[in-house]
Amino acid sequence: MSGEQNSAVGEQVSPAPKKAAKAGKKVKGAESVKPVKAAKSVKAAKPVKAAEIGDRAKEKAPRPWKPESRLAMVRRARKINRELAEVYPYAHPELDFRNPFELLVATVLSAQTTDLRVNQTTPALFAKYPTPEDMAAAVPEDLEEIIRPTGFFRAKAKSLLGLSAALRDNFGGRVPGRLEDLVTLPGVGRKTANVVLGNAFGFVA
Repeated sequence: MSGEQNSAVGEQVSPAPKKAAKAGKKVKGAESVKPVKAAKSVKAAKPVKAAEIGDRAKEKAPRPWKPESRLAMVRRARKINRELAEVYPYAHPELDFRNPFELLVATVLSAQTTDLRVNQTTPALFAKYPTPEDMAAAVPEDLEEIIRPTGFFRAKAKSLLGLSAALRDNFGGRVPGRLEDLVTLPGVGRKTANVVLGNAFGFVA
């Protein structure tokens, strides 16, 4: 084997030199630190004078309540009624009736049920008992059977019999046009009385 071959065999190949790291290259994990801004100076609050505090307290203090006179309430109610009449010119009750007695009975029946259900029930009721005298003389079981679809028919039948008898005995078979008289009838409260007065007699509640 020649000297050149021996030198070639015995020669070790040296590994390639690693590239030098570039100057200025960021090292992983190192975080840049941001400069901390200086805190803004807080302005001192303007002092409030005692007189200003007193004026503000007077402005916020509620005005003393004064009782409204009856005349003022009537005028206010009439004004509200006129404004409502302009906004709702065709307002009318959903209950069907031809006279104050029918409206009174229908309003009593409308408790805890719909006006539609009452309107479906009253034609047969008034066909059999058209006047307070007729209804006052009704057999309770027959009356209950007619008004059964409106619910709570036993309590309602008792109220209808009682108010019909009161109209017959105390008011000549006619529905009175005063709140004080209407609320004396069995089963009639202020709400029912106001419905009758407003829609059958045209009074402002």
